[in-house]
Amino acid sequence: MAETTPINAEVEPSRGLSVYKAGQGFYTRMGTVIFVALVGMLGILWAWEYFKGIRIAGVNELYVAAGGAILLGGVITAFTYFYVFVKPRTVDFLIATEGEMKKVNWSTRREVIGSTTAVIMTAVVLTVFCYVIDIGFVALFRVMRVLDS
Repeated sequence: MAETTPINAEVEPSRGLSVYKAGQGFYTRMGTVIFVALVGMLGILWAWEYFKGIRIAGVNELYVAAGGAILLGGVITAFTYFYVFVKPRTVDFLIATEGEMKKVNWSTRREVIGSTTAVIMTAVVLTVFCYVIDIGFVALFRVMRVLDS
């Protein structure tokens, strides 16, 4: 006979390398992984250049640079995996974020274009207004001999 779990029962968090709540929060997890990977690659490039300048007796500097960059990449990967796939608190936050994003009332293309046009036109009108006021003050200060011609 199969044992059933009551509805109010606590679900045990993931252990070891298993993925916590594997089927949930896919897009936020993948977005986080992609962002961390891009930033991580910049860090690895920095580490490569940094470790190329380190001299260890008898070791080719290329090996030192490669080893340091690979080590940093491994650390970044391990932290990313732990925080995005294993740690319950972080995973629950990412899942909740994706759920809230699905509830957002996104603007239509027409609304976005209208709002953008309004902002650009307001900026142009304010720029022209400030330019006209500036020209007026320059003329006034030249008449008052505050500014040299």
